[in-house]
Amino acid sequence: MSSRPAPLTDDQLAAALAERPGWTGSAAGLQRTIEFADFLTAVRFIDELAPHCERLDHHPDLRLSWRRVELTLVTHSTGGVTALDVELAAVVDDVAAALPLAS
Repeated sequence: MSSRPAPLTDDQLAAALAERPGWTGSAAGLQRTIEFADFLTAVRFIDELAPHCERLDHHPDLRLSWRRVELTLVTHSTGGVTALDVELAAVVDDVAAALPLAS
């Protein structure tokens, strides 16, 4: 029996995206770009997100550019988006909401 999560169906993916404002995506991955107040806050976001990723044993693809963080979530072992990606998207949203964003 495999412990890998199953990829979401198109309907499940559409429903998940509808519940996560700011996220876009397809079966290839969920994407969000967050612009923070400044560079140090963007770095702090990544630092505060990291323990949650370790707990979930699920790690986003991240790109940091000045105060902007671009995230892509995909379960590489299944080749698509799974419930684990949706769970991590919610964590990303919670961590980002606690920090100052660009105005």
